[in-house]
Amino acid sequence: MTDRFTAPFRPTTWLLCASLLWACTAQAQGLRPSGPLASPRGSTAPLTPTPARQQQGTADYIVALVNSEPITNNEVRQRLARVEQQITQDGSQMPPRDQLARQVLEQIISERAERQQAAELGITVDEAAVTQAEQAIAAQNQLSPEELRRRLAAEGMDINRLRNDLRNQILLQRVRERQVDSRVRVTDADIDDFMRERQGSSTQDNLELGLAHVLVAVPDGASAERINELQARAQGVVDRARAGEDFAALAREFSDAEERSNGGQFGLRPVNRLPTLFVDATRSLSVGGVAGPLRSPAGFHVLKLLEKRQAGLPGETVTQTRARHILLRTGPQLSQADALARLAGYRQQVASGQGNFEALAREYSEDGSASQGGDLGWASPGQFVPEFEQAMTALRPGEMSAPLVSRFGVHLIRVDERRQATLTQREQRDMVRGLVREKKLDEALQAWTEDLRGRAFVEYREAPQP
Repeated sequence: MTDRFTAPFRPTTWLLCASLLWACTAQAQGLRPSGPLASPRGSTAPLTPTPARQQQGTADYIVALVNSEPITNNEVRQRLARVEQQITQDGSQMPPRDQLARQVLEQIISERAERQQAAELGITVDEAAVTQAEQAIAAQNQLSPEELRRRLAAEGMDINRLRNDLRNQILLQRVRERQVDSRVRVTDADIDDFMRERQGSSTQDNLELGLAHVLVAVPDGASAERINELQARAQGVVDRARAGEDFAALAREFSDAEERSNGGQFGLRPVNRLPTLFVDATRSLSVGGVAGPLRSPAGFHVLKLLEKRQAGLPGETVTQTRARHILLRTGPQLSQADALARLAGYRQQVASGQGNFEALAREYSEDGSASQGGDLGWASPGQFVPEFEQAMTALRPGEMSAPLVSRFGVHLIRVDERRQATLTQREQRDMVRGLVREKKLDEALQAWTEDLRGRAFVEYREAPQP
């Protein structure tokens, strides 16, 4: 990505970013990658709070025990605040607060059972792993660790809470990888069944939409006059987009959303993973169409439909990208900050004409592509890990990214070419194999989580007070 992160600071989004960074284990060449809130199972409903507890309001107390380990009301309140913030940012409909609090409690119960399982298996997370995750969040947003901590303090978020959240996320991912990921297998028969099923399906439930997005945020308590000004600003974006201006440039200039640095692109997503507001507004659009302004609790949204296709089966043609990169792996000999600084220096050398990208890749890159000058060959969508592919997709041919942190190290990316390519039968099966594996992983994780949750002894004390 070529633009510095300038969107409003949102700790919740950064925590989600951290989850993404630690979502998979490392694979060949450092680039290629290999649920819903839980419901109570076998437990009685939480007790109704007593009048005395209702009068205390925000006083902390135990709401549930998981194998004798307590969960407090404050834990639920803190998680609930972050969930509500994310729902608002996504433009989704907010469920009733007491219902959402109950769902959040069930999620915490499931996670507590998973953490206890990790302890039984001897799985731990050391301080170095947490520090690396913290540094990765800072680097992804073009901030130093010190700047990150200052921004957190300005938002009223304690750095120790962030580190505890990161530690828990890493721990949960590690136990899930050991207990679930390693057991999932995809056979040729699975691929054949999946392809037959998807080829015979044409329902809207299988629809995938690729959207780009501009959010003009409306502050809480804004006056009617201010709201009208912001709506007019969003309408101006609509008019300029429909007149043919580059939507990515408009997103970088006007959007208050996190994806502004990626030209506003969400990437291709199933309709059930998009806000209903967005789906209803764009489902019937032709590719290239613009919708909006749409009002949500977060503000005014402008959407452009970039791609539409039936989910599950790759199309006959895909957009392929040929890119090069320089990878520096971090560790005891090279800190993440030093790697970022070195790659920033290489970028400046290339941009000023004093250096050659291919030569620098051959000399310094720690990836298997170094001997080819960092050339990754022609890559189809989904071939690289999400954080790398997102940055690569945002670049036009000839552009270089800013230094980018992935789960494998720090990269400098340059896109050389793009083309439309027809997939061979083998390429289609390779892509379907990845889709089937993801589907099986989701199902296996859900089954494992429910089983673990069902075997846990859960004692509800009093209902959470949000």
